[in-house]
Amino acid sequence: MGHIRRNKDALTARVRRIAGQMVAVEKALEGDAGCSDILQQVAAVRGAINGLMDELIADHLKEHVAAPDLTSAERTQGADDLIAIIRRYAK
Repeated sequence: MGHIRRNKDALTARVRRIAGQMVAVEKALEGDAGCSDILQQVAAVRGAINGLMDELIADHLKEHVAAPDLTSAERTQGADDLIAIIRRYAK
């Protein structure tokens, strides 16, 4: 998982921003904000999570499926892992 360690600071910063967005949604709900405002905030959170997932998927593909030094078994395992994750995410 060296590729995760290399991007750890950037990924952690993204997660913290998402956490901040979720806190804002909670405050909006507690403060009786308008439905439209809350929906927009939730849509922004979903977009941020999708962006994080896109980055992680791309990194996984590069490191565990497409890297030229991988064995056939490692490639198959990397692809199988990603398929399972995408199926779970898509539900």
